[in-house]
Amino acid sequence: MASTSGGRGGEDGRPPQMQPVRSLSRRMTRAGTMMIDHPNEDESAIDSELVPSSLASIAPILRVANDVEEDNPRVAYLCRFHAFEKAHRMDPTSSGRGVRQFKTYLLHKLEKEEETTEPMLAKSDPREIQMYYQKFYENNIQDGEGKKTPEEMAKLYQIATVLYDVLKTVVPQARIDEQTRRYAEEVERKKEQYEHYNILPLYAVGAKTAVMELPEIKAAILAVCNVDNLPRPRFHSGSTNLDEVDRESGRSFNDILEWLALVFGFQRGNVANQREHLILLLANIDVRKRDLENYVELKPSTVRKLMEKYFKNYRSWCKYLRCESYLRFPPGCNEQQLSLLYIGLYLLIWGEASNVRFMPECLCYIFHNMANEVHGILFGNVYPVTGDTYEAGAPDEEAFLRNVITPIYQVLRKEVRRNKMGKASHSKWRNYDDLNEYFWDKRCFRLKWPMNFKADFFIHTDEISPLPNQRHDQVTHGKRKPKTNFVEARTFWNLYRSFDRMWMFLILSLQTMIIVAWHPSGSILAIFSEDVFRNVLTIFITSAFLNLLQATLDLILSFGAWKSLKFSQIMRYITKFLMAAMWAIMLPITYSKSVQNPTGLIKFFSNWVGSWLHQSLYDYAIALYVLPNILAAVFFLLPPLRRIMERSNMRIVTFIMWWAQPKLYVGRGMHEEMFALFKYTFFWVMLLLSKLAFSYYVEILPLVNPTKLIWDMHVVNYQWHEFFPNATHNIGVIISIWGPIVLVYFMDTQIWYAIFSTLFGGIYGAFSHLGEIRTLGMLRSRFKFVPNAFCTKLTPLPLGHAKRRHLDETVDEKDIARFSQMWNKFILTMRDEDLISDRDRDLLLVPSSSGDVSVVQWPPFLLASKIPIALDMAKDFKGKEDVDLFKKIKSEYYMHYAVVEAYETVRDIIYGLLQDESDKRIVREICYEVDISIQQHRFLSEFRMTGMPLLSDKLEKFLKILLSDYDEDETYKSQIINVLQDIIEIITQDVMVNGHEILERAHLQSGGIESDKKEQRFEKIDLRLTQNISWREKVVRLLLLVTVKESAINIPQSLEARRRMTFFANSLFMNMPDAPRVRDMLSFSVLTPYYKEDVLYSEDELNKENEDGITILFYLQRIYPEEWSNYCERINDVKRNLSEKDKAEQLRQWVSYRGQTLSRTVRGMMYYRVALELQCFQEYTGENATNGGYLPSESNEDDQKAFSDRARALADLKFTYVVSCQVYGNQKKSSESRDRSCYNNILQLMLKYPSLRVAYIDEREETVNGKSQKVFYSVLLKGCDKLDEEIYRIKLPGPPTEIGEGKPENQNHAIIFTRGEALQTIDMNQDNYFEESFKMRNVLQEFDEGRRGKRNPTILGIREHIFTGSVSSLAWFMSNQETSFVTIGQRVLANPLRVRFHYGHPDIFDRIFHITRGGISKASKIINLSEDIFAGYNSTLRGGYITHHEYIQAGKGRDVGMNQISFFEAKVANGNGEQTLSRDVYRLGRRFDFYRMLSFYFTTVGFYFSSMITVLTVYVFLYGRLYLVLSGLEKEIMQSATVHQSKALEEALAAQSVFQLGFLMVLPMVMEIGLEKGFRTALGDFIIMQLQLASVFFTFQLGTKAHYFGRTILHGGSKYRATGRGFVVFHAKFAENYRLYSRSHFVKGLELVILLIVYQVYGSSYRSSSLYIYITFSMWFLVTSWLFAPFIFNPSGFEWQKTVDDWTDWKRWMGNRGGIGIVLDKSWESWWDTEQEHLKHTNLRGRVLEILLALRFLLYQYGIVYHLNIAHRHTTFLVYGLSWAVLLAVLLVLKMVSMGRRKFGTDFQVMFRILKALLFLGFLSVMTVLFVVCGLTIADLFASILAFLPTGWALLLIGQALRSVFKGLGFWDSVKELGRAYEYIMGLLIFTPIAVLSWFPFVSEFQTRLLFNQAFSRGLQISMILAGKKDKETPSTK
Repeated sequence: MASTSGGRGGEDGRPPQMQPVRSLSRRMTRAGTMMIDHPNEDESAIDSELVPSSLASIAPILRVANDVEEDNPRVAYLCRFHAFEKAHRMDPTSSGRGVRQFKTYLLHKLEKEEETTEPMLAKSDPREIQMYYQKFYENNIQDGEGKKTPEEMAKLYQIATVLYDVLKTVVPQARIDEQTRRYAEEVERKKEQYEHYNILPLYAVGAKTAVMELPEIKAAILAVCNVDNLPRPRFHSGSTNLDEVDRESGRSFNDILEWLALVFGFQRGNVANQREHLILLLANIDVRKRDLENYVELKPSTVRKLMEKYFKNYRSWCKYLRCESYLRFPPGCNEQQLSLLYIGLYLLIWGEASNVRFMPECLCYIFHNMANEVHGILFGNVYPVTGDTYEAGAPDEEAFLRNVITPIYQVLRKEVRRNKMGKASHSKWRNYDDLNEYFWDKRCFRLKWPMNFKADFFIHTDEISPLPNQRHDQVTHGKRKPKTNFVEARTFWNLYRSFDRMWMFLILSLQTMIIVAWHPSGSILAIFSEDVFRNVLTIFITSAFLNLLQATLDLILSFGAWKSLKFSQIMRYITKFLMAAMWAIMLPITYSKSVQNPTGLIKFFSNWVGSWLHQSLYDYAIALYVLPNILAAVFFLLPPLRRIMERSNMRIVTFIMWWAQPKLYVGRGMHEEMFALFKYTFFWVMLLLSKLAFSYYVEILPLVNPTKLIWDMHVVNYQWHEFFPNATHNIGVIISIWGPIVLVYFMDTQIWYAIFSTLFGGIYGAFSHLGEIRTLGMLRSRFKFVPNAFCTKLTPLPLGHAKRRHLDETVDEKDIARFSQMWNKFILTMRDEDLISDRDRDLLLVPSSSGDVSVVQWPPFLLASKIPIALDMAKDFKGKEDVDLFKKIKSEYYMHYAVVEAYETVRDIIYGLLQDESDKRIVREICYEVDISIQQHRFLSEFRMTGMPLLSDKLEKFLKILLSDYDEDETYKSQIINVLQDIIEIITQDVMVNGHEILERAHLQSGGIESDKKEQRFEKIDLRLTQNISWREKVVRLLLLVTVKESAINIPQSLEARRRMTFFANSLFMNMPDAPRVRDMLSFSVLTPYYKEDVLYSEDELNKENEDGITILFYLQRIYPEEWSNYCERINDVKRNLSEKDKAEQLRQWVSYRGQTLSRTVRGMMYYRVALELQCFQEYTGENATNGGYLPSESNEDDQKAFSDRARALADLKFTYVVSCQVYGNQKKSSESRDRSCYNNILQLMLKYPSLRVAYIDEREETVNGKSQKVFYSVLLKGCDKLDEEIYRIKLPGPPTEIGEGKPENQNHAIIFTRGEALQTIDMNQDNYFEESFKMRNVLQEFDEGRRGKRNPTILGIREHIFTGSVSSLAWFMSNQETSFVTIGQRVLANPLRVRFHYGHPDIFDRIFHITRGGISKASKIINLSEDIFAGYNSTLRGGYITHHEYIQAGKGRDVGMNQISFFEAKVANGNGEQTLSRDVYRLGRRFDFYRMLSFYFTTVGFYFSSMITVLTVYVFLYGRLYLVLSGLEKEIMQSATVHQSKALEEALAAQSVFQLGFLMVLPMVMEIGLEKGFRTALGDFIIMQLQLASVFFTFQLGTKAHYFGRTILHGGSKYRATGRGFVVFHAKFAENYRLYSRSHFVKGLELVILLIVYQVYGSSYRSSSLYIYITFSMWFLVTSWLFAPFIFNPSGFEWQKTVDDWTDWKRWMGNRGGIGIVLDKSWESWWDTEQEHLKHTNLRGRVLEILLALRFLLYQYGIVYHLNIAHRHTTFLVYGLSWAVLLAVLLVLKMVSMGRRKFGTDFQVMFRILKALLFLGFLSVMTVLFVVCGLTIADLFASILAFLPTGWALLLIGQALRSVFKGLGFWDSVKELGRAYEYIMGLLIFTPIAVLSWFPFVSEFQTRLLFNQAFSRGLQISMILAGKKDKETPSTK
């Protein structure tokens, strides 16, 4: 082994320091190495990447060892040896995670290498490494200076540095020679100039990179590096060591950020990151619309503009708190420098703030104090109060993190622990919002600066000394801190509290309509009669009580935050309550006096106040009461005034506004301009008028007369024990009838919204030119306008050019040239994506040789079949005049172009081939004849048209020969000559009338030397031309023109390619901003959060068979047959010459690009860069545009390189893509094959796309104060050589993802690495397209100032295309639903309604606006489960404005299987439930004006609440019927003569059944398909969807929404549900479906079944069956959907063998016992326990509500027992009591049997059998007595089952709600057994119909067709797929 001196070391030749290690290693097990399981990977590359986190510093040494191994294995060995020694020193006891295994592995490797390696350059190791070091330096570094890129130099310096470290351990200090030492010093001096960089190699010397040569970058660097007049920070070193003191005082700085870092202690990685960030921002803003001549420094306006953007929120915060802003500029200061210091300071704070970034006002507070310090250091240097000098200079680079961020982070962390993993109530802990809102109050200044850690904010009440046996991370219970400003209480009252104005409007409207309808006339005009009007005025009393309710809710629900509120705010709540209470008393009193003939309570009140009240006092009271509303209406009509007043911080204004709005920093002045206000007001006024008219005439008026009759009817014959037999007015009946109607009244606004949004969205979409080009035919007809539209919209005008007029008829050659570059690239990307074939590509490309032809060369797919048609026309032409023929040809637009091009191309091809001058002369003369005869209008007389078809055939043969591959030149040449001679002969003999004259003339001119044989002509041809690429292109094109017939009408065949082409062409005619130059466009970033999803499918995954023997590959080959054949054509192209390995890789990519994988997303996003580089080229070529590739062919190689470097530099400047791979570091070190695969695939993506950046959270073990602890970093990587290379590393205060929800925390840690002014958020299941990327700079212009008055958007919404629609019918339904939401839905939300938010779609954020206001999502645990929409809420509350644009689109994948979709719907419903409780929804609901609030409600939480009301209506209706039927009231009323006459009850019953049909919700879908694909297609799609049971699917999802939304608000239990994004072609087992849907659908469905059966059975004697069907049809449909949809939409759901297997599996699952560690899919008990999780953590209110809801099940027993024959019509209460005795006896017997089985089942078998026999005999005797003596009947037995089953279920639900009580009483096991029995019954009831249907094979076939109809229509054989009857082998490229 290596020795330090070259002599002997220890006794075995090893150095002494190695001896103990060697002996230590002997005790290790050799098997525990790390390098197993990775056979496919390069082992040497792996060891450096698998270093345990606690030994991270040795990874660079191992990387160097791998790098130099090939060059010098002995030096590589010495490096590894050094790494091993260092590892041993760092962790001598191998206590760190994975250290022992790693050291063992390394030791084994060293032992092997010691024997196999030997010095190459010298005899000893010390000399060897010195010589190698010198050689390395001279060959690489010395020679590379100025030649190699900064990237390469950085790596070389890194290697040199490590080599020297190794050298120092091998060679004693004294023996290092002078040259080596000199080289090492040089490396040390220069290495900082060559660090790995992100975009800008700022300090690199030598070869200049193009990006650093850009003048805007130079100017920005100059500004940032201006450190003149900045004082050198002083450091108070405690050390007495002179060297250290010198080092402390000599810390230099090169730019303002380094100066700030020295002053405040910011980390090096943070400084480097923000330095580049700031330079790029300055450069991008400064270069806009600027002349590049004499460009030296920044414009003054640049920094001002950036200041304004960054500090708008800070200045607003200062004004709000009425404190002085510390952005101070003393007279005479360098304003630009100081501004940059402030911006740099903010960026450094933000860059290191970690989780605190979610708290924007906390950052304002930190900045406020640090900016004050900066000012003090620069201008004052003394504290204003104490006079102390500022201590300038931080002790180390982690000072800021340690002293400022970490304490705040710890507060967050402690609060999150109170959350108990989302199980604790929101009111029990403070989330991000609570802690941020602490800084909305002046009290935040009590924290002081430097922060006082004893301040109230930091002292956590949980800090009670933990008990000895308690873990330190457990939450201890202390007095908790109050919430800030708001308490998230879990109650449905939130919906009323947030949207009280809407509920008041609906309730008062309902009251008014009932009062008017009650008038005998029923006319709406009755309101003008005095008595009706007087009654209508009672709505103000109702209003007063509703206001009181609102004030009471505000008071109670905000109580938990009172301690954090100012006294004035508490007084506001109390005063509002007192005022509301006063009005609630005053108005009834004054009204009671105004009534003419008072009775009862009103009479008492009127007598009491009669002495001092006047008749009309009520009118005065009303006038006073509505005065505030009138004022509000005035303000509503003057939004600018309201906005100014709300945003004002003047004390007088805030005093006036104190009553109207709470004192909050956000939500002030969110009022739209007048025109926008008018638009959405008009929308809602129209909608509400329609809704109220419908409600009045259809719902309310028909019910009034029957209600009056029932009200006065007296019922005597009750059929049960009636508790109030003498009650008048039948209140129960009235409630039963009116209940459902009232619920429908509150819900149907949602349906009206669907109708109106469809109408408005459709009209607006039509006016936006959507769907104008939707078919290939339409594309062809308008293609001639496309180049002009492209140049008008998508290419910037050269300076000084006037704006083009759109849709100009003339075709400009330059437009065509510019358009063709983009169009050809678009077509080629589609070919690379295998959407089109090679033939399609050739037909779609615009040729690159336009200059050779006198007409525009359109793509061949437009000209296809034009030549054959023209030939037929000419051949059959009967006229004599040329004009007529040419007029006929020119009448077809493209035919003229095709004919001219074909003629000129044939001429050029033949002429180019000929070498002999006389041959060329013949061709010239023929062409001259053609041209002159056309000019002189004698073409038809000079040429015979009958010979043209023959000429065409020969020409086709000629062109095919030219393009054919050949082995022998002579054969090939002779073939060409033969056909060419034939062609000339046909032309001269058959076509031309005087053709022989030309040949004769040629014969004479050649002097008659040759003989007459024609073969001697045209023999000399130039074969070299056939190798010319552009010439071959010409031949290919001509062949296509001549040969392609009608088949080209269907080009391209791929539906996806057609969609993309038509959408792109259509978008060019839509309204969009003009494109700026690339330099002028806004810079932007794309950010994608990634966790552990698929990156690229492995070969194993492609070929892994499911239970049916189907592989993903086989499935995709059948789903995408055209794309598969295109792929095979591409992969087998001999020109590509792909190896087998390449083909395997291509296959993986082909499959992955059709799934929802990260590689698909990255490929799509990288098109932005490709588009930018092409745009740079177009601007570079400018007026000299060519149709060719990227570069003009005449440019030389140097010019081309310079240009491509410049294009790349501009692309770097404008575009950054960061993928936040949260667990990349763990995946790298993982031993799991899937994790390793993900790591490798991500690494390959970085290497494939050099500009891709990956951010991840690195978890390291570091020793701090002698203890090992975990430390976390945010790290940015890029691909470099073969491995990833670290660019920035920023230490975090703790694990970031512990605090909030996973996705927003993942985005937040990576957002600091993004760049630019805009940020596009892209999820991992999205895609992008090249042609759409081209429009990005247009979209970004929407942010530009002055486009929309003074208000700029803060989020730009973009539409999506759902690319998963073709997989199955379910995927198609989801695709249509989602498409309608992301198009027509969001179109209406954005305009006219102005309530579009952010929905996790590819929206583009104003980056600076959002990073200064809390980021691009919110992250508090559970409450921000739907994190994306909160970004929209936050943006709107903070004065932002969100738009939606449909001229650009991105791709998105959706869930494709039933269970995946249900998971997704459950997640969204959970999220909406949590939103209902949130402060954001409360504030938006209260601060929006009335109509915008309505828009907000019905498009967010209101939609889910309406879904819940729809379901609730069914329950209320059926329970009302149950009450009427079982009590006998319905029979009495229907048999009553008066009511029978009016058919009243039938009307009442039938009224609401119409509303159960959810078809109206499909309207937006139909409208959008109609708009974009045509209404005939839309109608067809709608019918097909209904035939495929789309209604069943949507009805089922209605149940999902209602269940999860309701449960979330009642009990909580929300959680992120990973839906999975794979291809679903597998069968879900019955048990799995049962687990998923048991509580949400099956229980509810079976309850409705029992209700419907009881309603039918007990009402059938007096009611017609048709009426029953009419009333309950929609309910039976609902029940069927809920019970059987999961099986209908389950592949192979009705296949007999699968059904048998499912039953076996379900029985096993039901029988398995639970226990600790047994997962829920293995045991019913475990699942049952998990299902009650929400009840374990719910509050008392939740338990009480659960018990009250369970009591409804007792109604069945109470009603049914009185109808039993055995009851003999007795209606005494005793009957009901006896029924309970029977029930308890049955339960007791079952319990006895159960106990007997447990206690006697094994030891006393005989005893147990005797017991069972006795019980059986007892049962028989009891039943005999009951039948014989008491009159029991068989019907009674079935009735008893109907009665007792619900009662048992009620007992079970109550037992679950009171779990702890029942456990205490020892009854819990009984509850569990009862639960199991019910699950068996439910399972049997649901399974039986499935089993029966599975008997019939045709059911399974029908189901398959139903599920996969979309696939069938494209010729798939899904039944074959599902049956697994595939070929034995599916070769990858056959």
